Amino acid sequence: MATAGNVILVNGASSSGKSTLCRALQGALELPFWHYSIDHFRPSTALTRSADGSAVLPWTRIDRGDFTWRALRPAFFDGFHRCLPALAGAGNHLIVEHIVETKAWMTQLVELLQQFDVFFVGVHCPLDELERREAARADRPIGDARRDAATVHTFCTYDLEVDSTRPLDANVALTISTWRARARPNAFDRMSRQ
Repeated sequence: MATAGNVILVNGASSSGKSTLCRALQGALELPFWHYSIDHFRPSTALTRSADGSAVLPWTRIDRGDFTWRALRPAFFDGFHRCLPALAGAGNHLIVEHIVETKAWMTQLVELLQQFDVFFVGVHCPLDELERREAARADRPIGDARRDAATVHTFCTYDLEVDSTRPLDANVALTISTWRARARPNAFDRMSRQ
């Protein structure tokens, strides 16, 4: 049986800088971490979806109206969460990028991952900067960042919190040094006892 992989779970609002941090961590950590995100399954807009039909989800049919994302969304996120222990249990190291939208999702993640070494990172960004980034990206519905910012950190306990308006190299160095110095009980251990 494989030794369980490490999990670095990165949570923050849309446009907060999670992807940038995760890619930088993946390039800097000494272990072969996978960068795992819902955006790898669900591109954010029709403009960024695969025109050749190679997307995981049936976006051509969703865009056409055969299916609704609203109807598919609960099973998608449940499956995304349930994949994590299978991947980590097989020995894969994961950097998971997520927007933990609800307390129920946080509870599910804690239950599913409690047997693993999870390092939980909160990515913060001031609302005005979130909205500026969201508008500049033009690949997210306007308003997602504001909605996320209002709730995404309210039911979480973190091992580390970073401000994405700080220099990226400083946040990467801080995240790696704090991850290397991690100890139990970690944030997930503390949340499992609540």
